[in-house]
Amino acid sequence: MSVDRRADLAARIEASFDAEDWQLDAAAVEDAVGLLDRGEVRVAEPTDAGWVVNGWVRKAVLLYFRIRGMQTIESGPFEYHDKLPLKHGFVDAGVRVVPPATVRYGAYLSPGVILMPSYVNIGAWVGPGTMVDTWATVGSCAQIGANVHLSGGVGIGGVLEPVQASPVVVEDGAFIGSRVVLVEGIRIGREAVIAPGVVLTGSVPVIDVTGPEPVEHRGAVPPRAVVIPGTRTKEFPAGTYGLPCGLVIGYRDAATESKLVLNDALREFGLPGAVEA
Repeated sequence: MSVDRRADLAARIEASFDAEDWQLDAAAVEDAVGLLDRGEVRVAEPTDAGWVVNGWVRKAVLLYFRIRGMQTIESGPFEYHDKLPLKHGFVDAGVRVVPPATVRYGAYLSPGVILMPSYVNIGAWVGPGTMVDTWATVGSCAQIGANVHLSGGVGIGGVLEPVQASPVVVEDGAFIGSRVVLVEGIRIGREAVIAPGVVLTGSVPVIDVTGPEPVEHRGAVPPRAVVIPGTRTKEFPAGTYGLPCGLVIGYRDAATESKLVLNDALREFGLPGAVEA
């Protein structure tokens, strides 16, 4: 899409967002969500200066709910009643979809994506070669990189408002263990490994304990870090309590590329194995 067309469309969306319902530029909204569906624009995208949120794209998603009416969707014996259509065209897109996986229109799936029975919401972007395993959910506007593995039951949170809030980002090559929860704009660095059951938010610290002194990260997991569930203590008027955190216990290298080797290493920390064989 040309720079001029992008700027014009963004301006129309911004004007509609501030207008009354009867003044909405429905054509601009449909155009923007169609571009999202085809991957020609993204809610957030990587740049040399880091991840940048395109607020006007998220506004288009919010406006899409306002211009759409409720409709009945039937699939065999099942009936659904919703505002948004489902995504189609998986054969042409080169995407494998296992029943009953569901993808809303306005989400982009790159070639080579595999969806086990799972859910991908509007505004999400999923990179090539990524596996979304059984009962994993990719929330609205989440950005999932290439060759990522989202294990069974992973919950990737969505965000629509405020429009400038950062979505959850999982960068290329990351492995997200079973039942992990990632919300509030947390960013998982390239090729990081998150052990099962870890819960990370924008405010939960990720503490690197690999050096002589702990190093605290907030809002991001470093590239190639191996993270397990942890607990930190905090003083309150009523006493001292344990709060959750993520613990970086190491970084991937040639010796930990194998899932089996990685499991053996994590078992030394009392875990039953962080990734699936």
